Order: sequence, then C-alpha cells, then structure tokens
Amino acid sequence: MNNPPRRSTLTFILLGGILAVSTASIMIKFAQHEGAPSIVIAAFRLTLAALGLAPLALTRYRSELLLLTRREWLLALLSGVFLALHFGLWITSLQYASVASSVVLVSTIPLWVALASPLVLHERVGTATYIGLALALLGGTVVSLSDACSLHSGSLTCPPAAVFFGGTAFLGDFLALAGAWMGAGYLLVGRKLRAKIDLIPYIFIVYGMAAILLIAIMLGFGESPLGFSPITYLWLVLLGLVPQLLGHSIFNWSLKYVPVSLVSVTLLGEPVGSTILAYFILQEQPGWVKIIGAVLILAGIWLAARTNN
Repeated sequence: MNNPPRRSTLTFILLGGILAVSTASIMIKFAQHEGAPSIVIAAFRLTLAALGLAPLALTRYRSELLLLTRREWLLALLSGVFLALHFGLWITSLQYASVASSVVLVSTIPLWVALASPLVLHERVGTATYIGLALALLGGTVVSLSDACSLHSGSLTCPPAAVFFGGTAFLGDFLALAGAWMGAGYLLVGRKLRAKIDLIPYIFIVYGMAAILLIAIMLGFGESPLGFSPITYLWLVLLGLVPQLLGHSIFNWSLKYVPVSLVSVTLLGEPVGSTILAYFILQEQPGWVKIIGAVLILAGIWLAARTNN
C-alpha cells in the first residue's frame, strides 16, 4: 500500500488491534482453568506465532536471513530470551493475580524502556519520565495493596507484612512486574537489531528463539504439550493467532503511517480492554482503589512513552 489509509480506517484498525491484544489474558485464564500449565501456554503462543510467520520469512526474506552476521544472531538470541521470560513470567502471574492487576503492571514496559535508554542506548531521559516513574510506582503500590487490603467504613485494613509479601496476590503482581522488565529488555535489544533487519524476518527469528527456549524450559519442568482437551487447544491456538499474530501485527503495521508516540499511547488501551472483558466474561470486578492505582500507572506510562519518542 503506497498511499496511507484514511484516518477513520486507521482508527478502526487500531481499535481492532486493541481488542485483539486485550483478549490474551482472557484466553490464558480459560486455558489455565482447563489445566494447561503456564509454561505450556507460553510455549504454544510463541511456537504458533513463529510457525505462522515461517512461510513468509523463509521465502520472501530468505536472502536477508542468510546475510545476518554472528553479532546479529546473538542479539536475536538475547532478544528471544527476554521475550520468552516476558511471556513466561506474565502468563504465570495470571494464575495468582486478577486480570486488571496483571495486565496493568505488565504494561509498564514503556516506562522501564525510557528509564533504561540512557544506559543502553545513550538516550536522554527528561523530567517527565521521572514524574511518570513516580506516578507508576505509586499506582503499583496502590494496586498491590488493593489485592491484599480491604477498605471498610473509611478504614484500611492490611495483613501483616510477612503475610502480605508471602501472599499469592503479591506474587502475581511481582511476576507481572518482572514480566515488564523482561519486555523492556526485549524492546531495548530489538531497537539495535531492527535498525539492520526488516520487521518480518526480525519477529520470525525472535519469536522462534523464544519458542525454542520456552519449549526447553517446558520439557525441563517435565511438562508436556499433549493430552489436553480440545477446548484447551482451541484457546491455545486462538492465543497464538489473535493477540499475537493479528494484534501485534496491526501495531507493527501502523508504525508506517502514524508516529511511534501515538502507537505507544494506543497500547495503553490493552489493560483497559482486558479489564472490561474480564468484568463481563470472568466477572472480575476491580474496586475503586485498584482503578485509581491503575489510572496512576497508565498516566505514568503515558508520560514516559510521550517523552521518549
């Protein structure tokens, strides 16, 4: 497509991308409910995505893949490791945390990218980024407390520190946050590699590397991708096709026509969409305290993404 699509068309497509990626946490919850281990879900998601890209990458971009240097392959391997850990940690977090908490915390990736850029990419960090960090940290604290504490008649009641830090809700929140750190590493390494390689071969290599690592971890833990019910495999296939291939491809495609900063802000629609879907499909009702914390986190991400592009 040489001519950019109409603004209305772009808006419709981006909304479709938000809806597609917002379904990921719901599908993961359903697969977990059917007995699929988190590491198996993560391995399935990346493997299906890599296989879906293989025909195009190995035909149209075959020559480009053959010209990659050793350093570029090593960067791709490192990026794949970060991506594998990102999905492994985040998907596991959904076993312990609500969709709202998990998706909001893992969506802090742009914030950590902005903060790490001076060290990794030698990019300057503005004051707004530090303000964004403060807002996100405050929001993250509020979200974590909302999972363990209760508010009655204006009085906040929380468990002892040992119980709080040892609880499943805190574990889920921490895993989601660790998933965000790994996602930031994936993007930072990707910036270096994407400057020399087209999108399709890049994501094919990285998805493939991540899939191989996740399969190795899955087998190392003694898990098997076999023996699940047909409905479980349906959720696993849909997870690889809808949020991964369709959703992420829409955002990558849109970068040709809209600024990166706009796409970064658009990605903030995922936690909103996921929370809404979880409310109607899973009957997960986030309280006002959690909503306030989520708003603080999203505001912090927006500041960081806006000033880092």
